[in-house]
Amino acid sequence: MDEIKESPDYSWFRSTVPLKRIIVDDDDSKVWSLYDAGPKSVRCPIIFLPPVSGTSEVFFQQVLALTGWGYRVISLQYPVYWDLMEFCDGFRKLLDHLQLDKVHLFGASLGGFLAQKFAECTHKSPRVHSLILCNSFSDTSIFHQTWTANSFWLMPAFLLKKIVLGNFAKGPVDPKMADAIDFMVDRLESLNQSELASRLTLNCQNSYVEPHKIKDVAVTIIDIHMRQFHGTRYAAINPAMVSAEELEVHKCHLSSNQDSEDYQ
Repeated sequence: MDEIKESPDYSWFRSTVPLKRIIVDDDDSKVWSLYDAGPKSVRCPIIFLPPVSGTSEVFFQQVLALTGWGYRVISLQYPVYWDLMEFCDGFRKLLDHLQLDKVHLFGASLGGFLAQKFAECTHKSPRVHSLILCNSFSDTSIFHQTWTANSFWLMPAFLLKKIVLGNFAKGPVDPKMADAIDFMVDRLESLNQSELASRLTLNCQNSYVEPHKIKDVAVTIIDIHMRQFHGTRYAAINPAMVSAEELEVHKCHLSSNQDSEDYQ
């Protein structure tokens, strides 16, 4: 049941990467919790945004793997926000606090939607250089719950958890998937009523992503795509960790793409 939670990797992560709590709003009850790992000299890191049921720990395996390759990675847990624009304003303040100009955002489910909305919200003064979206969406109408979005704050925690658990995989799954589901359920149990209600509200309130406002943002669906930025000012990895051969291959790839575009 607790295989991931009790694994050596998780124990190593919790013992070596400190959890930071940051307040950027006037309301001191809004606390961002985050793990910031990897070289602090990198100014364009990868930031992971969790789904409704997730906390800042759920990406610990990705944090360990990517920092081992020289990337700077931030995995965060957002405070209670009831409005998308309120979230975007708070997230912008967090980036300002961390002195980050532009970032790469990885978002899972709700996290992916919030990442897109933040890119949309800041399109006139871009703060998002790329998006990696996992099992995400761009229009909340697909859930057919926009009419109930404003009532989540009234529901008790056990009912909110039941709603979230209803979206988890059912039936036989492979052992690794079962362990992952157990870990996510454990993290879900750590969220209080306000945290769950606010996330479901953001997930379901009537909204969609305006595509023309994020057309200049590099977007990849569920594929870690950071190599395309190696050797540029938007690299999220320590340059010393990138081999000369890989950089040369990357330059050739860019040159080939440019030639193709010029031909078209």
